[in-house]
Amino acid sequence: MRIRLLGNLAVLCATVALSYGMQVTKPHYADLTAPIPIDGAMNDTVRARSFAVRLDKVIFARQLKASQFGQEKLLTTSGLWVVATTSLTATGASTAVADGTWQGPTGLRYHQTERLGYRQDMPPHGVDPGLDKRGLFVFEVPSDQIRGARLLIAARQFGPLDAQARISLDALPTGADGQPSDILPEFDLDAAPGQTSQGQTPQGKT
Repeated sequence: MRIRLLGNLAVLCATVALSYGMQVTKPHYADLTAPIPIDGAMNDTVRARSFAVRLDKVIFARQLKASQFGQEKLLTTSGLWVVATTSLTATGASTAVADGTWQGPTGLRYHQTERLGYRQDMPPHGVDPGLDKRGLFVFEVPSDQIRGARLLIAARQFGPLDAQARISLDALPTGADGQPSDILPEFDLDAAPGQTSQGQTPQGKT
């Protein structure tokens, strides 16, 4: 009787251990329905399901100048302003590219800023097949989240099983402390493409 009881307890413990192991090791629903990453590098054309994107340049600044409702404003941040300039096009039918995320080296993610309000050069970007369109993605990022970062671009923020362009930023020059080599004191978001308010050349410009 005692041996049978011990055997039942052993079976019960094994069943509990097996159930717990399956619970903690099985993929979560969020992982099963996560966007499908399409990897690429800066200045490469990364082709997702409904759009293609090329990251042309990245600008870092401590202050951002922008026009809002007819008034010029100077925006500050506790980290760095990051302005990513992309070329976008649709791969099939006309579509929109609405989501941009900065993923730091530790996996922390920073969604595009909402402090600029509506601008024609900001998401959502309407794109058509065969026509390249310049699109900006602007972030506020801690200075220690630059080296080894990635830029994630998707058609929409919540797109289960949709493709997501994942662009490596390893080509960005950084110093020994991991911060960008070139940080502008101020960047004018309304300046002509390829020009900065300080007259410097943006990173990634060839």
